[in-house]
Amino acid sequence: MILWNNNTEIQFFTEALKSFATPEQLFYHLTGGYFAYVPKGLDAEGQTLQSRNSLIGQFTEKWCRDLFYPIAEKLKLHAVNGVVCEKLGLSKQSSADLGFCTTNEINQKAENIKLLFEIKMSVVSNYLFTKPNKIRLVGDYTQHKGNPSLLRSDSMLKAIGKSINIRVSGIESTKIPIIVLGNSPITNGYMKKVDFLKQSGVVQGFWSLNPSPTNVEHIKISPKLGFQTMENEKQLFEQCKSLIENDMNYFSTMISKSTLGSIIKIASQEKDDLAKAEKFLTLIRS
Repeated sequence: MILWNNNTEIQFFTEALKSFATPEQLFYHLTGGYFAYVPKGLDAEGQTLQSRNSLIGQFTEKWCRDLFYPIAEKLKLHAVNGVVCEKLGLSKQSSADLGFCTTNEINQKAENIKLLFEIKMSVVSNYLFTKPNKIRLVGDYTQHKGNPSLLRSDSMLKAIGKSINIRVSGIESTKIPIIVLGNSPITNGYMKKVDFLKQSGVVQGFWSLNPSPTNVEHIKISPKLGFQTMENEKQLFEQCKSLIENDMNYFSTMISKSTLGSIIKIASQEKDDLAKAEKFLTLIRS
């Protein structure tokens, strides 16, 4: 396994061009040439590049499946793109980008889904394309005007919204961990938010699969691990293994202290810690 890097992005452009995508669909055609992003100090010349989005989306979903396939296999599971499960609010139009499942099928039962990934990845660095087929790195994300991956506020909000939609779909969602995958750091403004989302159980983490997006200082990890940068394949495997093997349960409610106290009192009468936890979860959801 090789994590995301600049060569991966060059591979994307190379494959897209071979698959009959035009340079105008992949790059900004500026006075200085074809650029993946508008360099700082230059003008976009009225261009807004949208045509690349679906192409990089397809590429990153397949790339993530290939990356996670051996991990899923070691955990005796299947890595599946486009998971559909109506009970979790995952329709054909809004499927899960990637899932670890007990069967190798797109249409899944909720109990067969063990881990879900929402993929918010994009081209991170800047490149210059020269005809006929030369692609050269010209700067990292700090040197262009774009906001790739998890640096985009709308990408973060969409990922959070999708996760909440799964969580509120019903009791079937309470045992399934959700991870948001990116290939960039996060902004300072989302540091507390990602930690709160992890602590509250809505999302089990935001992970960047790009160990070296820039040589300058950037956020690699948040204080309470809501955001983490995966540095190597071993770390990625251990994180997935932990999520699969730990019997976690999501619960969220707003009730009075007296009701909560009553629930705790009843649950505490069970014979052991596991039985107490199961009784507590049953009562809190009733």
